Amino acid sequence: MEIIRADRSGFCFGVQRAIDLTMEQIEKNEKGEKRPLYTCGPLIHNRSVTGALEEKGVGMIQNIEEASAGDVVIIRSHGEPESFYRTAEEKGVALVDSTCVFVTKIHDIVHKAHAEEKGIIIVGNPEHQEVIATNGWCDYRGHILQNREDAEALTRNHPELFQAGRKPVIVCQTTFKVEILEEILGVFTDKNCEYELYNTICSATRERQDACRDLAQKVELMVVIGDRHSSNSRKLFEIAKENCKNSILIQDISDLQLKQAAKYNKIGVTAGASTPEWIIKEVIASMSENVTNTTEKNPMLDFMDDIENSLRLPRPGDVVEGKVHQVTEDEVIVNIGCKKDGILKKAEVSLEEGQSLKDVFQEGDTVQAKVMKTDDNDGGILLSKKKLEINENYKELNEAMENKETLSVKLSKKVNGGVIAVYKEVTGFVPMSQLADTFVTEENVDDFIGQTVDIKVLRVDNKRNRAVFSRKAVLVEEKHKQVAEVWANLNVGDIVEGKVMRFTDYGAFVDIGGVDGLLHISEISWGKLKNPQEVLNIGDIINVKILSLNEEKGKISLGLKQTTPEPWSQVGTKYQIGGIITGKVVQIKEYGAFVELEAGLDGLVHISEIANKRVENVSDELSLGQEITAKIMDIDSDRKRISLSIKAALNNDEAEEAQDEE
Repeated sequence: MEIIRADRSGFCFGVQRAIDLTMEQIEKNEKGEKRPLYTCGPLIHNRSVTGALEEKGVGMIQNIEEASAGDVVIIRSHGEPESFYRTAEEKGVALVDSTCVFVTKIHDIVHKAHAEEKGIIIVGNPEHQEVIATNGWCDYRGHILQNREDAEALTRNHPELFQAGRKPVIVCQTTFKVEILEEILGVFTDKNCEYELYNTICSATRERQDACRDLAQKVELMVVIGDRHSSNSRKLFEIAKENCKNSILIQDISDLQLKQAAKYNKIGVTAGASTPEWIIKEVIASMSENVTNTTEKNPMLDFMDDIENSLRLPRPGDVVEGKVHQVTEDEVIVNIGCKKDGILKKAEVSLEEGQSLKDVFQEGDTVQAKVMKTDDNDGGILLSKKKLEINENYKELNEAMENKETLSVKLSKKVNGGVIAVYKEVTGFVPMSQLADTFVTEENVDDFIGQTVDIKVLRVDNKRNRAVFSRKAVLVEEKHKQVAEVWANLNVGDIVEGKVMRFTDYGAFVDIGGVDGLLHISEISWGKLKNPQEVLNIGDIINVKILSLNEEKGKISLGLKQTTPEPWSQVGTKYQIGGIITGKVVQIKEYGAFVELEAGLDGLVHISEIANKRVENVSDELSLGQEITAKIMDIDSDRKRISLSIKAALNNDEAEEAQDEE
């Protein structure tokens, strides 16, 4: 039997963070704080973990109203609505906020959009705590869509969301299926609905779903380990079932029927984001010892003990101080006051040419260094003094963030969810959503690699040596300045150059130096048009006249036909009674046909003037689009009417031919 574990499975960052914060609070209580400790709802959807936490004195409440003053309440990674925080403050309840950073980002987007009175669409399960919490950051006014049918109903029932000039903000439950999100967006695209998308599906979720899909296609049996109440575990099971008919969802080894599993030669294993490592290993070990495991990074023999041990050690990124215990040619051993010694390798010390470690360090010296790794495989903690030198760079980043200054960084490498950017000796992260002021896909991220760009600093984590940058913030700021300058120089009646950007049924949007104006179909040509593409193409450079301005609403009305003379203004100089014209039949009526002399200028051929015979039906003699020759019989400029005669033109030709023969 061959057992293959998915490349991505088990605890995600958000779940691990929630557990770490909870264990820190447990440790505070064990050291004497002794405050009642609760989670609001289950911390994670895993009965083994919640049972272990209960044994350590962690209770559970269902809502903040159940808590009392002085209690400590842990907010789980799914997050809570804005009102939750207000109630906690009013009641005197202390909060430990373990909301996943990706969920917090969604809350910020929704809260800002609500303040700006934008429409808000939340894609996800309306009964999921994350979706409920997210809706609570826009006063529960979000439109929740779970499938394609919900999207179609929204466009029917709430067309005001997609009115011209309005773009609703779309966010997505972090654990939602990418395929369903794409189906929903497809509805809006098909109906030409504009929107502002924030693809907030967690990268860890996408990675797990993709890995599950790939593995399920290659095995005979797919085992998904996760709690049945876990949304992401259920979605993994759905994906597994779609790609491998023999798929099962189990919570732990007690749900696994070993005899049934033994029938299969090739078994795939994955696990939800709330499934501890030890449960995954237990399931795999129970089936076979022949395990192909590509992602084993943090072995867990005992889940709770492992967490507690890690809490008693400094974490990667921490700055520690200790005394030099021993100096060798290659490393410095430092006593940092815990059960493991610190190891300072030669490569992590800035040495001048020819200097040795013994030239710089003596036994008993006090040393500061940064923790790189809590286990060097020999029981030591890896330290670095070089990393401390980066602190000055981080000070600059903090100052730039506080002062909202612009810095230049080099985009060096593509990673999941964005790009690594380098500022001096500091590496930061630019999320995909912050790479540009337009939507960036996974496919075109590579276009940015190697560029040096200006950014704003969004967040700096000095402890963990992390920074988050935004190129979008710079572009948006520049665009706002550009737009303000454009508006300041616009006047009604001006003729300006513009570029055709996109079409609608009612006209075209034209970029006139950084702002878009609407060129209505009625203002494109003096003649009649069925759609703007009859005379315009995307990318066309045209001169347009500004007809109206409304800066408050950001609306500009443009005219193209106004840049050319109105046809009737030149009738007297271009056409005379008795003149012969050639035109195209554009409309047929019972009483005659209208003939287009030029765009915006039609003449009428009465039924009696079509032929030298009695005509019963105009359509028997003429057809739409037909070119005809006619004589101008009358021009009424006041009523804007031109009378034409085809038979007069025919008679005129016959008379000229007879004259020629004489």
